[in-house]
Amino acid sequence: MTPLTLPILTEDFTQTLAPVGGNLAVSALVGLLPLLVVFLLLGVVRTKAYVAALAGLGAAVLVAVIAYAMPAQLALLAATQGGVFGAFPIMWIVLCALWLYQLTVTSGRFEDLRSTFDVVSEDPRVQAVLIAFCFGGLLEALAGFGAPVAITATMLIALGVAPLRAAGTVLLANTAPVAFGAIAIPITTAATLTGIPAGEIGAMVGRQAPILATFVPLLLLLIVDGRRGLREVWPAALVTGLSFALAQFATSNFLSVELTDIVAALVGLAATVLFLRVWTPTGAAEAHERLYRAVLGD
Repeated sequence: MTPLTLPILTEDFTQTLAPVGGNLAVSALVGLLPLLVVFLLLGVVRTKAYVAALAGLGAAVLVAVIAYAMPAQLALLAATQGGVFGAFPIMWIVLCALWLYQLTVTSGRFEDLRSTFDVVSEDPRVQAVLIAFCFGGLLEALAGFGAPVAITATMLIALGVAPLRAAGTVLLANTAPVAFGAIAIPITTAATLTGIPAGEIGAMVGRQAPILATFVPLLLLLIVDGRRGLREVWPAALVTGLSFALAQFATSNFLSVELTDIVAALVGLAATVLFLRVWTPTGAAEAHERLYRAVLGD
Protein backbone atom coordinates (compact mmCIF):
# COMPACT_ATOMS: atom_id res chain seq x y z
CA MET A 1 0.00 0.00 0.00
CA THR A 2 1.12 3.50 -0.73
CA PRO A 3 1.54 5.46 2.50
CA LEU A 4 -0.79 8.39 2.97
CA THR A 5 0.99 11.67 2.43
CA LEU A 6 -0.29 15.14 3.10
CA PRO A 7 0.19 17.83 0.46
CA ILE A 8 2.81 20.41 1.26
CA LEU A 9 1.90 23.99 0.50
CA THR A 10 4.59 25.61 -1.57
CA GLU A 11 2.64 28.61 -2.85
CA ASP A 12 3.76 32.09 -1.95
CA PHE A 13 1.37 34.97 -1.54
CA THR A 14 2.13 38.67 -1.21
CA GLN A 15 -0.82 40.88 -0.42
CA THR A 16 -1.27 43.93 -2.62
CA LEU A 17 -2.73 47.14 -1.27
CA ALA A 18 -5.23 47.77 -4.08
CA PRO A 19 -6.26 44.43 -5.61
CA VAL A 20 -9.79 45.51 -6.62
CA GLY A 21 -9.45 47.43 -9.88
CA GLY A 22 -6.25 49.04 -8.64
CA ASN A 23 -8.37 51.34 -6.46
CA LEU A 24 -7.24 51.65 -2.84
CA ALA A 25 -10.56 53.03 -1.55
CA VAL A 26 -12.65 50.29 -3.16
CA SER A 27 -10.22 47.63 -1.97
CA ALA A 28 -10.48 48.98 1.59
CA LEU A 29 -14.29 48.87 1.43
CA VAL A 30 -14.19 45.28 0.20
CA GLY A 31 -11.80 44.45 3.04
CA LEU A 32 -14.38 45.79 5.50
CA LEU A 33 -17.03 43.27 4.41
CA PRO A 34 -16.18 40.64 7.09
CA LEU A 35 -16.52 43.27 9.83
CA LEU A 36 -19.80 44.49 8.38
CA VAL A 37 -21.13 40.93 8.34
CA VAL A 38 -20.28 40.52 12.03
CA PHE A 39 -21.76 43.90 13.02
CA LEU A 40 -24.97 43.34 11.06
CA LEU A 41 -25.51 39.87 12.44
CA LEU A 42 -24.82 40.96 16.01
CA GLY A 43 -26.42 44.41 16.02
CA VAL A 44 -29.27 44.11 13.51
CA VAL A 45 -30.16 40.45 13.10
CA ARG A 46 -29.10 39.74 16.71
CA THR A 47 -27.77 36.27 16.10
CA LYS A 48 -25.65 34.43 18.62
CA ALA A 49 -22.02 35.50 18.84
CA TYR A 50 -20.56 32.26 17.50
CA VAL A 51 -22.87 32.41 14.46
CA ALA A 52 -21.74 35.96 13.67
CA ALA A 53 -18.10 34.96 14.20
CA LEU A 54 -18.34 31.99 11.84
CA ALA A 55 -20.12 34.09 9.23
CA GLY A 56 -17.44 36.76 9.52
CA LEU A 57 -14.75 34.11 9.14
CA GLY A 58 -16.43 32.76 6.02
CA ALA A 59 -16.73 36.25 4.57
CA ALA A 60 -13.05 36.92 5.31
CA VAL A 61 -11.99 33.74 3.49
CA LEU A 62 -14.13 34.63 0.48
CA VAL A 63 -12.77 38.18 0.36
CA ALA A 64 -9.20 36.88 0.62
CA VAL A 65 -9.66 34.32 -2.17
CA ILE A 66 -11.91 36.28 -4.56
CA ALA A 67 -10.89 39.90 -4.06
CA TYR A 68 -7.27 39.56 -2.96
CA ALA A 69 -6.46 36.49 -5.10
CA MET A 70 -5.09 34.55 -2.13
CA PRO A 71 -4.70 30.81 -2.83
CA ALA A 72 -7.61 28.93 -1.26
CA GLN A 73 -5.34 26.51 0.60
CA LEU A 74 -3.41 29.36 2.17
CA ALA A 75 -6.62 31.15 3.09
CA LEU A 76 -7.94 28.06 4.87
CA LEU A 77 -4.59 27.54 6.57
CA ALA A 78 -4.60 31.15 7.78
CA ALA A 79 -8.16 30.69 9.08
CA THR A 80 -7.28 27.56 11.05
CA GLN A 81 -4.10 29.12 12.41
CA GLY A 82 -6.10 32.16 13.52
CA GLY A 83 -8.62 29.89 15.21
CA VAL A 84 -5.93 28.07 17.15
CA PHE A 85 -4.29 31.35 18.13
CA GLY A 86 -7.68 32.70 19.20
CA ALA A 87 -8.14 29.71 21.51
CA PHE A 88 -4.59 29.68 22.85
CA PRO A 89 -3.58 32.00 24.36
CA ILE A 90 -6.35 34.59 23.79
CA MET A 91 -9.46 32.71 24.96
CA TRP A 92 -7.44 30.92 27.63
CA ILE A 93 -6.48 34.29 29.15
CA VAL A 94 -10.09 35.52 28.99
CA LEU A 95 -11.39 32.29 30.54
CA CYS A 96 -8.99 32.59 33.46
CA ALA A 97 -9.90 36.25 33.94
CA LEU A 98 -13.64 35.50 34.00
CA TRP A 99 -13.07 32.59 36.37
CA LEU A 100 -11.13 34.84 38.75
CA TYR A 101 -13.82 37.53 38.51
CA GLN A 102 -16.59 35.06 39.32
CA LEU A 103 -14.52 33.71 42.20
CA THR A 104 -14.15 37.18 43.73
CA VAL A 105 -17.88 37.88 43.30
CA THR A 106 -18.96 34.55 44.81
CA SER A 107 -16.56 34.84 47.73
CA GLY A 108 -17.58 38.43 48.44
CA ARG A 109 -14.09 39.80 47.77
CA PHE A 110 -15.33 41.87 44.85
CA GLU A 111 -17.21 44.11 47.29
CA ASP A 112 -14.03 44.40 49.35
CA LEU A 113 -12.18 45.47 46.23
CA ARG A 114 -14.78 48.09 45.39
CA SER A 115 -14.76 49.44 48.94
CA THR A 116 -10.99 49.91 48.66
CA PHE A 117 -11.57 52.81 46.29
CA ASP A 118 -13.84 54.42 48.89
CA VAL A 119 -10.87 54.46 51.26
CA VAL A 120 -8.70 56.19 48.67
CA SER A 121 -11.18 59.01 48.07
CA GLU A 122 -14.81 59.80 48.74
CA ASP A 123 -15.07 61.75 45.49
CA PRO A 124 -16.93 59.62 42.90
CA ARG A 125 -15.05 61.27 40.03
CA VAL A 126 -11.67 60.28 41.45
CA GLN A 127 -12.96 56.77 42.04
CA ALA A 128 -14.26 56.59 38.48
CA VAL A 129 -10.86 57.58 37.06
CA LEU A 130 -8.99 55.10 39.26
CA ILE A 131 -11.39 52.26 38.48
CA ALA A 132 -11.69 52.87 34.75
CA PHE A 133 -8.10 53.92 34.06
CA CYS A 134 -5.78 52.32 36.63
CA PHE A 135 -7.72 49.21 37.61
CA GLY A 136 -9.00 48.84 34.06
CA GLY A 137 -5.45 49.17 32.78
CA LEU A 138 -4.31 46.44 35.15
CA LEU A 139 -7.11 44.15 33.96
CA GLU A 140 -6.21 44.97 30.36
CA ALA A 141 -2.61 44.02 31.06
CA LEU A 142 -3.56 40.71 32.65
CA ALA A 143 -6.60 39.69 30.60
CA GLY A 144 -7.61 42.10 27.83
CA PHE A 145 -10.11 41.23 25.08
CA GLY A 146 -13.10 43.00 26.61
CA ALA A 147 -12.79 41.69 30.16
CA PRO A 148 -11.63 45.01 31.70
CA VAL A 149 -14.42 46.95 29.97
CA ALA A 150 -17.13 44.62 31.26
CA ILE A 151 -15.79 44.44 34.81
CA THR A 152 -15.02 48.13 35.31
CA ALA A 153 -18.29 49.24 33.72
CA THR A 154 -20.13 47.14 36.30
CA MET A 155 -18.13 48.79 39.08
CA LEU A 156 -18.87 52.30 37.78
CA ILE A 157 -22.59 51.59 37.57
CA ALA A 158 -22.49 50.34 41.15
CA LEU A 159 -20.66 53.56 42.04
CA GLY A 160 -23.63 55.56 40.74
CA VAL A 161 -22.53 56.45 37.22
CA ALA A 162 -25.28 56.25 34.58
CA PRO A 163 -24.93 53.18 32.33
CA LEU A 164 -24.21 55.10 29.12
CA ARG A 165 -21.66 57.30 30.84
CA ALA A 166 -20.08 54.25 32.45
CA ALA A 167 -19.78 52.52 29.08
CA GLY A 168 -18.23 55.58 27.45
CA THR A 169 -15.85 56.10 30.36
CA VAL A 170 -14.43 52.58 30.41
CA LEU A 171 -14.16 52.37 26.62
CA LEU A 172 -12.19 55.62 26.49
CA ALA A 173 -10.04 54.59 29.45
CA ASN A 174 -9.09 51.38 27.64
CA THR A 175 -7.52 53.25 24.71
CA ALA A 176 -4.28 54.01 26.56
CA PRO A 177 -3.31 50.53 27.81
CA VAL A 178 -4.78 48.42 25.01
CA ALA A 179 -1.58 48.35 22.91
CA PHE A 180 0.10 46.30 25.66
CA GLY A 181 -3.00 44.31 26.61
CA ALA A 182 -3.06 40.65 27.64
CA ILE A 183 0.65 40.52 28.48
CA ALA A 184 1.49 42.50 25.31
CA ILE A 185 -0.23 40.09 22.89
CA PRO A 186 -0.59 42.83 20.19
CA ILE A 187 3.15 43.52 20.37
CA THR A 188 4.26 39.89 20.33
CA THR A 189 1.80 39.09 17.53
CA ALA A 190 3.16 41.95 15.42
CA ALA A 191 6.67 40.70 16.10
CA THR A 192 5.73 37.20 14.93
CA LEU A 193 4.13 38.47 11.73
CA THR A 194 6.82 40.99 10.78
CA GLY A 195 9.98 39.41 12.11
CA ILE A 196 10.82 42.61 13.96
CA PRO A 197 11.90 41.96 17.58
CA ALA A 198 9.08 42.52 20.06
CA GLY A 199 11.31 44.78 22.13
CA GLU A 200 11.77 47.18 19.22
CA ILE A 201 8.05 47.33 18.44
CA GLY A 202 7.17 47.73 22.10
CA ALA A 203 9.70 50.51 22.56
CA MET A 204 8.29 52.43 19.59
CA VAL A 205 4.71 51.99 20.82
CA GLY A 206 5.91 52.99 24.28
CA ARG A 207 6.99 56.36 22.90
CA GLN A 208 3.57 57.08 21.41
CA ALA A 209 0.96 55.56 23.75
CA PRO A 210 2.10 57.61 26.80
CA ILE A 211 1.15 60.83 24.98
CA LEU A 212 -2.42 59.57 24.83
CA ALA A 213 -2.30 58.20 28.37
CA THR A 214 -1.43 61.62 29.79
CA PHE A 215 -4.71 63.20 28.69
CA VAL A 216 -7.16 60.28 28.92
CA PRO A 217 -7.93 60.75 32.66
CA LEU A 218 -8.83 64.39 31.98
CA LEU A 219 -11.25 63.32 29.26
CA LEU A 220 -12.75 60.76 31.64
CA LEU A 221 -13.65 63.57 34.03
CA LEU A 222 -15.48 65.33 31.21
CA ILE A 223 -17.55 62.22 30.52
CA VAL A 224 -18.32 61.49 34.16
CA ASP A 225 -19.10 65.02 35.42
CA GLY A 226 -18.68 67.50 32.59
CA ARG A 227 -16.60 70.65 32.72
CA ARG A 228 -17.29 71.17 36.42
CA GLY A 229 -15.74 67.80 37.21
CA LEU A 230 -12.72 68.64 35.09
CA ARG A 231 -12.33 72.02 36.80
CA GLU A 232 -12.52 70.55 40.31
CA VAL A 233 -10.54 67.32 39.93
CA TRP A 234 -8.04 67.96 37.12
CA PRO A 235 -4.91 67.96 39.36
CA ALA A 236 -5.54 64.36 40.47
CA ALA A 237 -6.37 63.27 36.93
CA LEU A 238 -3.18 64.88 35.62
CA VAL A 239 -1.09 63.09 38.25
CA THR A 240 -2.73 59.80 37.27
CA GLY A 241 -2.13 60.33 33.56
CA LEU A 242 1.45 61.59 33.87
CA SER A 243 2.57 58.85 36.26
CA PHE A 244 0.93 56.17 34.11
CA ALA A 245 2.53 57.61 30.97
CA LEU A 246 6.03 57.87 32.44
CA ALA A 247 5.86 54.32 33.79
CA GLN A 248 4.53 53.05 30.47
CA PHE A 249 7.40 54.71 28.59
CA ALA A 250 10.11 53.56 30.99
CA THR A 251 8.88 49.97 31.26
CA SER A 252 8.38 49.41 27.53
CA ASN A 253 11.75 50.92 26.63
CA PHE A 254 14.00 49.73 29.44
CA LEU A 255 12.37 46.88 31.38
CA SER A 256 9.86 44.52 29.75
CA VAL A 257 7.21 44.88 27.06
CA GLU A 258 5.03 42.25 28.74
CA LEU A 259 5.04 44.08 32.08
CA THR A 260 4.37 47.55 30.64
CA ASP A 261 0.73 48.04 31.59
CA ILE A 262 1.06 46.16 34.88
CA VAL A 263 3.76 48.53 36.07
CA ALA A 264 2.05 51.60 34.60
CA ALA A 265 -1.31 50.84 36.24
CA LEU A 266 0.24 50.21 39.66
CA VAL A 267 2.45 53.31 39.45
CA GLY A 268 -0.51 55.46 38.35
CA LEU A 269 -2.63 54.19 41.22
CA ALA A 270 0.15 54.63 43.80
CA ALA A 271 1.00 58.14 42.61
CA THR A 272 -2.64 59.22 42.79
CA VAL A 273 -3.09 57.76 46.28
CA LEU A 274 -0.02 59.63 47.52
CA PHE A 275 -1.16 62.86 45.85
CA LEU A 276 -4.59 62.61 47.49
CA ARG A 277 -2.92 62.59 50.88
CA VAL A 278 -1.83 66.20 50.35
CA TRP A 279 -4.66 67.41 48.10
CA THR A 280 -8.43 66.97 48.37
CA PRO A 281 -10.86 67.75 45.53
CA THR A 282 -13.83 70.00 46.18
CA GLY A 283 -17.48 69.34 45.40
CA ALA A 284 -17.61 65.61 46.15
CA ALA A 285 -21.09 65.73 47.71
CA GLU A 286 -22.47 67.79 44.84
CA ALA A 287 -20.91 65.40 42.35
CA HIS A 288 -22.73 62.50 44.02
CA GLU A 289 -26.02 64.37 43.58
CA ARG A 290 -25.34 65.17 39.93
CA LEU A 291 -24.47 61.55 39.16
CA TYR A 292 -27.64 60.43 40.93
CA ARG A 293 -29.77 62.82 38.89
CA ALA A 294 -28.06 61.62 35.72
CA VAL A 295 -29.01 58.04 36.57
CA LEU A 296 -32.63 59.08 37.09
CA GLY A 297 -32.52 60.96 33.80
CA ASP A 298 -31.31 57.86 31.96
